[in-house]
Amino acid sequence: MRAVVQRVTDADVSVENQVKGSIGRGFVVLLGVEEGDNETDADYIAEKVSGLRVFDDSEGKMNLSVTDIGGEILSVSQFTLLADARKGRRPSFIRAAQPEEANRLYEYFNEKVREKGVTVAEGVFRADMLVRINNDGPVTILLDSRKLF
Repeated sequence: MRAVVQRVTDADVSVENQVKGSIGRGFVVLLGVEEGDNETDADYIAEKVSGLRVFDDSEGKMNLSVTDIGGEILSVSQFTLLADARKGRRPSFIRAAQPEEANRLYEYFNEKVREKGVTVAEGVFRADMLVRINNDGPVTILLDSRKLF
């Protein structure tokens, strides 16, 4: 499972010109589910995301988590994070999980983050979405449950 985590001042996701999810200060999490991923992978990413200390404390040091600041998360499923573009010009997506399993683990991830007390807004699974992100910093963190990076 892969995640791109961006610290934001605010963000939203729209489908067909209708906002489906929006947040204030917190994270946008773009989440890709890989073939073979399971609940353990989702637990790992949920724990990392909710505990990342990248928000400023009173001394201006990145020392607080999204839970510490009462922040929110906009979670967006993104199978293209599993793209393999090493050969040719057209990426292969064969490592991405099948839609039914990907959606199940995406929802599981969202619930695990909610259990940590974080408000989670969601995109629309398999929809063509427009994601507006006001990246703060910019701060962008890459996570991989298989610890490839």
